[in-house]
Amino acid sequence: MDVVVEDVRTLTKKISITLPKEGVQKKLEKAYGKLQRETKMKGFRRGKVPRSVIIKHFQGQVQAEVGEKLVQDSYFDAIEQGKVDPVVHPEIADPVFQEDGTFTYVAHIDIRPEFDLLDYKGIEVEKDASEISDAAIEVEIEELRRDMAPLRSVADRAVEKGDVVVVDFEGFHNGKAMKEVKNENFSVDVGSGKLSPEFEEKLVGMKLGEEASHEVEFPAQYANPVLAGKTVEFRVNVKDVKERVLPELNDEFAKDVDEANKSFADLENSIRERLQKEKDTRAEGDATDRLMLKLLESHTFEVPERLVRFEVEEMIKNTEKSLEQQGMNLESAGINRDALAEQSKETAEKRVRGDFILKKIAEVEDIKVKDEDMNRAFQRIGNQYNMPIAQVKEFFGSRDDLLPFMNEILNEKILNFLRENAKFVEAAPVEKQETAPKAKEKAAPKVKEEAVSKAKDEVAEESSE
Repeated sequence: MDVVVEDVRTLTKKISITLPKEGVQKKLEKAYGKLQRETKMKGFRRGKVPRSVIIKHFQGQVQAEVGEKLVQDSYFDAIEQGKVDPVVHPEIADPVFQEDGTFTYVAHIDIRPEFDLLDYKGIEVEKDASEISDAAIEVEIEELRRDMAPLRSVADRAVEKGDVVVVDFEGFHNGKAMKEVKNENFSVDVGSGKLSPEFEEKLVGMKLGEEASHEVEFPAQYANPVLAGKTVEFRVNVKDVKERVLPELNDEFAKDVDEANKSFADLENSIRERLQKEKDTRAEGDATDRLMLKLLESHTFEVPERLVRFEVEEMIKNTEKSLEQQGMNLESAGINRDALAEQSKETAEKRVRGDFILKKIAEVEDIKVKDEDMNRAFQRIGNQYNMPIAQVKEFFGSRDDLLPFMNEILNEKILNFLRENAKFVEAAPVEKQETAPKAKEKAAPKVKEEAVSKAKDEVAEESSE
């Protein structure tokens, strides 16, 4: 076998491979012989079709099948002979059976970047203070009070903040109806911020039975891609106005929230514990992000283009999956696929570069995934989804499912190592009101509810938390 390696780009090599005549012809003869024994054609008995006729009718099919087998059988020997270390599957091109009997093909290969590993221990990283204030407890209790308050329809006054308003609405952009932005009997918790704040604010002052048209400008980075960057005219009809009858804050209220609470103080303590856990998790995640950002800033090196392209494709697939759960696709959401790919490139490049940095740290520190790590991850998923371990393992029955999961576990171990060796300093306080982390998430008006993702689609994310 003759192997010639050429540099195409810094991290891309072109390998031209020539397989000798003897081996190539042997495989062709075997393929034609098999066909000759099994083929029955008009005018010939089975096994008696002349070789020249077999070649005339089946040459393309035989060469395609034999060529694919020759590539599979020779590729790994070729990269070993050429002393290259690919990081992703090759692009195979130009397979040709030459007139001299040899077989040639070309493999385009992306290789691992070479870089010096700089300081990764003792990195100083800001970490947010995680103490829960009394104000945060009060906000959470007020949210519970609002959520548990019975609703009472009112007809003699205009909509106020804190009311729940039932509306029919339809969105228009540039005068055209937006089929994804339409709903009937849709409940809006005015002032909650769960929808666009501007959309909610424009309902204040409207009365039962009133119809109105409001324009709302959505920022380019708005969470709902259907509305992002658009000025939307909402035609709204108020069908019901409901006010909350807020319960008193006492021991009975605490018991209504959870029977485990024996007093109002128990409720406050349970809320504090939950918020503390959530805040600690967020603070840990934010500090890890800052740590990775510092590593990326100190390690600037080129990464394989094809890996970046693969990462971009994964990001686009995730966007498509999210839209699909809402009954949409890129086209209906007004998203240009090429533009989305271009916007995703920078993030994709950082993810690829970050993964190379983490893997080199693992190599230096001899960090590996062990059986006990896998079992803990399986157990964690089982606990989360109330599934037996055997069933969790079934989700990772194939190599294609298991390898990405193992990679996530390895990255988790590396990040734990980095956190253990980092120097955390308290981040400067930010002047803002503390709120319950999940109670204030903003979303656009939706026509369809999002589907619940299956456990198999979420396990990788869970393993990295």
